[in-house]
Amino acid sequence: MYLEQHGADIDATDDPERAAFRQHRGIPERAASCHTAVVGGYTIEGHIPVGAITALLAEQPDAVGLALPGMPADSPGMGGDVTTWEAQPVMLVTNDGELVPFDY
Repeated sequence: MYLEQHGADIDATDDPERAAFRQHRGIPERAASCHTAVVGGYTIEGHIPVGAITALLAEQPDAVGLALPGMPADSPGMGGDVTTWEAQPVMLVTNDGELVPFDY
């Protein structure tokens, strides 16, 4: 897995109620993707580049977490050119459910 290749310790489960979990964690449906994770208390939705997660944990913004809506073909874990992964349009999910660009 992409995150494991970058040193992350993953405890994965297949949750049939993932949509409800995502909603409970504050991720709006318009930000939905195929994976939901909790890292350092933040919710990570989708194929987020490790650089964005690292920046989120370093900056510690008052927010729900990060989202990369959908399943972009060139995102981490989906294939594509590895050099484009850090250029993905990652969004910061605010506490009121807004999506704002997250520059990292």
